[in-house]
Amino acid sequence: MGFVKSILLPCLLLAGFSAAAADEVLLQAKRQLEAGEAQAAYDLLNPLQSERAGDPDFDFLLGGAALRLGRNTEAVFALERVLAVRPDSTPARTLIAQAYFHLKETETSRREFENVKKQDVPRDVALAIDRFLDAITGIEDAKRVVLRGFIETGIGYDSNVNSATSDSQIAVPGLGGAILTLANSSREQSDTFVAFGGGVNLRAPLRPALLLSGGFAFSRKSNLDESDFSTYYYDADIGVFYKLNRDVFTVAARLNQFFVDSPAFPSSYRNAYSGTLQWQHDFDARNQMSAFAQVSNLIYPGQGLRDANRYVGGLGYAHAMQRGGAVVYLGAYGGQEDEKQGAFPQFGHDLRGIRLGGQANMSEKYLVFANASFEKRQHHGTDPLFLVTREDEQSNVSAGLNFAPRKKMRLTPQVSYTRNASNISINEFDRWMFLIMFRQDI
Repeated sequence: MGFVKSILLPCLLLAGFSAAAADEVLLQAKRQLEAGEAQAAYDLLNPLQSERAGDPDFDFLLGGAALRLGRNTEAVFALERVLAVRPDSTPARTLIAQAYFHLKETETSRREFENVKKQDVPRDVALAIDRFLDAITGIEDAKRVVLRGFIETGIGYDSNVNSATSDSQIAVPGLGGAILTLANSSREQSDTFVAFGGGVNLRAPLRPALLLSGGFAFSRKSNLDESDFSTYYYDADIGVFYKLNRDVFTVAARLNQFFVDSPAFPSSYRNAYSGTLQWQHDFDARNQMSAFAQVSNLIYPGQGLRDANRYVGGLGYAHAMQRGGAVVYLGAYGGQEDEKQGAFPQFGHDLRGIRLGGQANMSEKYLVFANASFEKRQHHGTDPLFLVTREDEQSNVSAGLNFAPRKKMRLTPQVSYTRNASNISINEFDRWMFLIMFRQDI
């Protein structure tokens, strides 16, 4: 929570300090704190405690300096003296709530933060307090069994529900260069759709540093006209998380079943059985790195030639900005889908890609986000119809807004664009999707 610490104190210095009544020592300490020189401010103020303790301006600055240095017990003593003289001091109450948080007195910290939230505080302070409250909830949840769920529904427009080419005719070299006219179902089809989904998640502590997590989720996208291309999926997962100081190690398993409402696939279109290992390291409260390795068994019922084993590994990095609650991330990955039927190498491919994005709080109720990704795929063998080895480059960008009118409720309008470029024309497509989703956490 260091990034919150760096936000709170500068925002509260002016409100919690009476400059008109200050002398040069206090003004110097205030300037040092504003410049991030907490040690210098503490070294200036600490020797004067015996003669100046009880002065609320002195105690506020001393408490702020001690808090920045991690001297949380000293900060509590100094800020309690401020509140004894100024019981309505919102800045002092905010800082003492933070000190209680670092002392792991989460119940007291939550009570103080919630009292402050009822006051008229600056937006940056309110957002920082929300992150402290979220962290307190996470700490408390890690000590008990927690069952949570959600439901969501939405409506949208998809410019290409079947991810198909817009061309009406294609030349097929494997058929002597014959020109084939594509059926409507094999060409780009647009439609409006409704979406519905939900899920549950269970988290249970096994021991202080070991957590068990499991969940189930369902999502359906129903096209109003092109129902043959409506899709839905189920996800079931279970995993264990082990925390060691700044590191979190995860071992997880997942089952995913994906369905397409085409008469050709009355059962699932694809089943994926996956296992994942992940390591996450927090350098500090604002910088985080992660690495993962995943193995998946892909099964296509009724299309056994496409069955494959998928191996993917990657790295990620996330950074929280010092002010405003913005977070940015960058990731890179690579791997392959290894075809199980060696006689059909065109169904396997090597892959590599990057992802980047971020989000920023605009206010307590509004959050904006944007993401982008790029993936390159090189197939393992020559396509028998088009007589070349398929190569694809797929790009995706998306952006949206989360609006939370009340706690556990979210409305999300978003837009995304996908472009798949390929050296085989029938695999080239682009796709716009506009969606408004409503979610209620339970």
